[in-house]
Amino acid sequence: MIMCGPPGAGKSMLAQRLPSILPPLLPRELLEVSMIQSIAGELAGGRLSDRRPFRAPHHSASMAAMVGGGLRVRPGEVSLAHNGVLFLDELPEFTPAVLDSLRQPIESGEAVIVRANHRVSYPARVQLVAAMNPCRCGRAGEPGHRCARGLRCQTDYQGRISGPLLDRIDIRIEVPAVSASDLIRPGRAEPSADVAARVAAARAIQRARFEALGLAGVMTNAHCSTSLIEEIARPDSAGAALLQDASDKLGFSARAYHRVLKVARTLADLDGEENVGRIHLAEAISCRVGAERLAQAA
Repeated sequence: MIMCGPPGAGKSMLAQRLPSILPPLLPRELLEVSMIQSIAGELAGGRLSDRRPFRAPHHSASMAAMVGGGLRVRPGEVSLAHNGVLFLDELPEFTPAVLDSLRQPIESGEAVIVRANHRVSYPARVQLVAAMNPCRCGRAGEPGHRCARGLRCQTDYQGRISGPLLDRIDIRIEVPAVSASDLIRPGRAEPSADVAARVAAARAIQRARFEALGLAGVMTNAHCSTSLIEEIARPDSAGAALLQDASDKLGFSARAYHRVLKVARTLADLDGEENVGRIHLAEAISCRVGAERLAQAA
């Protein structure tokens, strides 16, 4: 997921709250997390880590720090975030080579480090969450603000992120600026406990579905194969027509098509629906391309 918005909009705060709505680690997940942290020297005395990892490397991090490496081939941040959240703040400020090094771990769920005389693989199933300003000055698109460099400021800044990496990110949302009046007015907010309960219920549905199919190693929709997601997320006729139309107008790649199906299947699970409907596909598509671009294509 990428959150794009001006400074102070709450992007980092939202990312830091994400682990609080995720379900507790299962015994197998707990063991995997603890083993990786032990190899990295972050656990002592035989302790086990019972919290989902939240890693937030600085944008000056090297490729070895991000995906792993060094003389003894230690796990990098993407593996230390296994079964948890990898948060990249100020995404365009990372070196392009470092960002592109994440493409393979995101796709396969493992970080592979190859040296002349050995090959090491660490698990790296993470929820990648990134935050960025819309442009270098940070205020592009705000009412009443006019950037001295115009659209070029926004285009150049966002262009630091490669297309292949963006193609692997399922959700892209805009986070609007928060004004003082927004903070003064009393607002209604859903407690994190309620959201966590809904997430846990959806994950239980997914786990039961894959166990019934004899896939005990698959825990979530994000990790199932393309052929399987086509089967379990087959939309109704209205949804299929919408997906076909969006694919034609927005030029979805095969990867984007299957990732939209995975998000739509997850949205249906959150609603407790057995079938993926048009409303789930519409939300999944809008999350991927942004509401503004979707409206332009309609």
